Amino acid sequence: MKVEIYNDMKIASLIFCLTILSFGSVKSQNWLTDISEAKSEALNQSQSIILVFQGSDWCAPCIKLDREIWHTDEFKAYADEHFVMLKDDFPRKKQNKLSKEQEKHNNELAEKYNKEGFFPLVVVLDSEGNVLGKTGYKKTTPFEYIELLSSFK
Repeated sequence: MKVEIYNDMKIASLIFCLTILSFGSVKSQNWLTDISEAKSEALNQSQSIILVFQGSDWCAPCIKLDREIWHTDEFKAYADEHFVMLKDDFPRKKQNKLSKEQEKHNNELAEKYNKEGFFPLVVVLDSEGNVLGKTGYKKTTPFEYIELLSSFK
């Protein structure tokens, strides 16, 4: 009886450790903030660019999109192989203020790709910066969101 309990505990401990290790092996999302760098990387890797206009500290749908899609393991794994991620953030809180240079860069991108001022706005671009499609926040699964973004290619 003691041997069985001991073996069950060893198996449970092993499963727990493997689970923890598997979470640690998921790559973090590599968000770029420069369109030139994103175009270059997209061209070199034959990938599309996902340009996200967001208000990271004030826009509730932006925060939901970040949490429900961008930060999921499913999306990160797919994006790593298929997309170059480009963030165009417009925070409002003083502690999140961007550099003047980054603010200027973000405003230029917004003038070109988000004249309507929608937040969040997700724009799929080719490696030359041509718009392939646009969407926003949708209450959906990461898999369905991946299908939507991929349909723009």
